Amino acid sequence: MKPTKLLWTPVRALWWRDVIRFLRQRNRIIGALATPLVFWLLVGSGFGPSFQNGGTGNPTYLVYFFPGIILLIMLFTAIFSTISVIEDRREGFLQGALVAPLSPAAIPLGKFLGGTTLAVLQALFFCLLAPLAGIHIGGIQVLLLLPALILAGFSMTGLGFLVAWPMDSTQGFHAIMNIFLMPLWMMSGALFPMPPGSGWLYWVGQLNPVSYCVSSIREALMMGRVGSSLSHYGLALFITALFGAATFGVSFYLVAYPRKK
Repeated sequence: MKPTKLLWTPVRALWWRDVIRFLRQRNRIIGALATPLVFWLLVGSGFGPSFQNGGTGNPTYLVYFFPGIILLIMLFTAIFSTISVIEDRREGFLQGALVAPLSPAAIPLGKFLGGTTLAVLQALFFCLLAPLAGIHIGGIQVLLLLPALILAGFSMTGLGFLVAWPMDSTQGFHAIMNIFLMPLWMMSGALFPMPPGSGWLYWVGQLNPVSYCVSSIREALMMGRVGSSLSHYGLALFITALFGAATFGVSFYLVAYPRKK
């Protein structure tokens, strides 16, 4: 069999399997969209009156919070997508894939692309609510938003895969999600600004790779507003791409060189 078939044929199969599984489970669609929507409305309405614009050019907190909620949707989608790694191991599907004559990169790449596809589609669907927040999405915003969503979805799926791969139970996965993945999102500038002068919070935001996922989405949506910058967008997109590549590289290593128990 040709090397390309050892990679891309199983990648397409795994990608399509994740998409079909997701579409057949409507509760996952509702959970991934409804929870962030309610969170956006409640938190945005509650924090809105006390929100101080930190020079970002965003007139209201609902506007500022909108990119963060988009990333939260992508994070939830990635979590629901990569939790199937644990289920596949329990059902024996993953063991069969590991011993099959296919490239070690096929499993993580198929999972990454499946999670990214679902995350981007749900994020774009949520963007239909942008006018309710006073955000206008034109042609330039769409062109800038698509790469940001794809790279952010790839990175979020990578985070989920790295957490799910060594796990034996879904309970452990949810525990790690609560103490690791959600704080990463909260300390990324998605929930509140962390400008220079905010002490240790500023440096946490600078070192947090998820911050650049949020920034790339925010700069894309706000392009043309006061405070938006194409150079800031490019830098955030570049670091997000590096982050996604790093998560894929580590995932490939874990699959290709499994630890013996």
